[in-house]
Amino acid sequence: MKERGLGKTLTGTVISDQMDKTVVVQVDRLVKHHTYKKYVRRRSKHKAHDESNECKKGDRVVIRETRPLSKTKRWRVSQILEKGVT
Repeated sequence: MKERGLGKTLTGTVISDQMDKTVVVQVDRLVKHHTYKKYVRRRSKHKAHDESNECKKGDRVVIRETRPLSKTKRWRVSQILEKGVT
């Protein structure tokens, strides 16, 4: 049987945990502007599957790419790096 690739991993902050078994993770990255050669902050939001509902708002997490789990979910929470202050 053929092995599957591991997929991408991203590190971000949980900004919403109101849904059941789903968290919204904001990923910040720095991109160099092609004309002005200045670094610009870009952010993206991903919905990630959290099977045990253990992530809370403000947590720093690692998410891993996976098969489509719903219409908008394509990521899973891989691990929690640090708990947010609440």
